[in-house]
Amino acid sequence: MSESSPTEQPPRSPYEILGDQGIKDLVAAFYDVMDTNLEAAEIRAMHAEDLGPVRSKLTAYLVGWMGGPPVYQAIAGTVCLTDPHAPFHIGPRQRDQWLMCMDEALERIGASEELKTMLKLPMQHVAETVQNQETSDPAPRDPNIIAASRT
Repeated sequence: MSESSPTEQPPRSPYEILGDQGIKDLVAAFYDVMDTNLEAAEIRAMHAEDLGPVRSKLTAYLVGWMGGPPVYQAIAGTVCLTDPHAPFHIGPRQRDQWLMCMDEALERIGASEELKTMLKLPMQHVAETVQNQETSDPAPRDPNIIAASRT
């Protein structure tokens, strides 16, 4: 059995590495990528023109999710990811677009390899949790059915 030496530091949380400002920078870079990269056009289309409110929500969520204070929970009362995303068709392609935006955002803020490695699997789990469809393309609507309308 190995014991840690007194000089060995415990692993730091992503929040301890980034802090509030680093998370704000990450979210800003994330939405900048989404807003400008054509490969993210589908998920960008799921957002309002003004990204300000969603930037604030994601920042609050990530602060707590990365090990900081539970800011999002204090605002929203819960940390449910599936309900806010339920109205959107999120399949594997949309999930991967989200992950691509996050990967690029981590690059843009100069995240360390330690941080990128630390976040890789947890970010994949978040994206998979939000995915609510098995296919990326919405089912075609039958123009002959008028009684059941989906938005």
